[in-house]
Amino acid sequence: MSYYKKYSEQIETFVKVCHQLSANKYVTGFGGNAAWKMEDNVLLITPTQMNKGDIQHDDVVFINLKGEKLEGKNRPTGETPMYMNFFNERPDVQSVVHCHPPYTNAFTITKGDNHLMRPLFPETITEVGPVPVVPFAQPLTQELADNFLPFLQKYNAFLMENHGLVILSPLDIKWTMMNTELLEMTSLHIHSAIVHGDIKEVSREEVRAMDAIMTGRNLPFMGAPGVNNSLEDVFYPEG
Repeated sequence: MSYYKKYSEQIETFVKVCHQLSANKYVTGFGGNAAWKMEDNVLLITPTQMNKGDIQHDDVVFINLKGEKLEGKNRPTGETPMYMNFFNERPDVQSVVHCHPPYTNAFTITKGDNHLMRPLFPETITEVGPVPVVPFAQPLTQELADNFLPFLQKYNAFLMENHGLVILSPLDIKWTMMNTELLEMTSLHIHSAIVHGDIKEVSREEVRAMDAIMTGRNLPFMGAPGVNNSLEDVFYPEG
């Protein structure tokens, strides 16, 4: 059976996310991409050189974990090497969104503190976690893909220096898109708060207490399974 028929419902959801990225102005031109694991060796991924607002059902591409096309009229995104690292190094990952939301992206080009590494709001603490900066490399290269490797086991969200945002998760593409919107709103609040003075963080004690939220809502800790066992591990790796 064609993957297009087998996963028609998922494609519809995936296309809606692509359109939402465009409507939110999180992507412009041909920028951004996304992927969603359908099976252990089957990924649904965006095509190269298409505006995400224009993508339709038949435009998406199916590839395997070697980056080889399984089905589709288009070529997969040029950032496929990056996705191969994500899904091969983190088998728990189900979906990924890469985009350029403007308030979050401001932190990819600033030299000051990366406030997105700190615990600021309960929802961002429990659903996104810290967002480290991955060193710059040319887009579409294996070098860029490999620059994620030192961070990939510990975190689920990443700022690509002078480039954009990547969020991945062990849940579906809708969840990853919601986390993208959550992080962008957090970034907007940070930019607004800076006008009024220093940024105030949630205390370490309160971060520790939020493990109850993780348990109560059955939320996975950031990073590969077993790497972080508490939010304190996530935000205070130094111990």
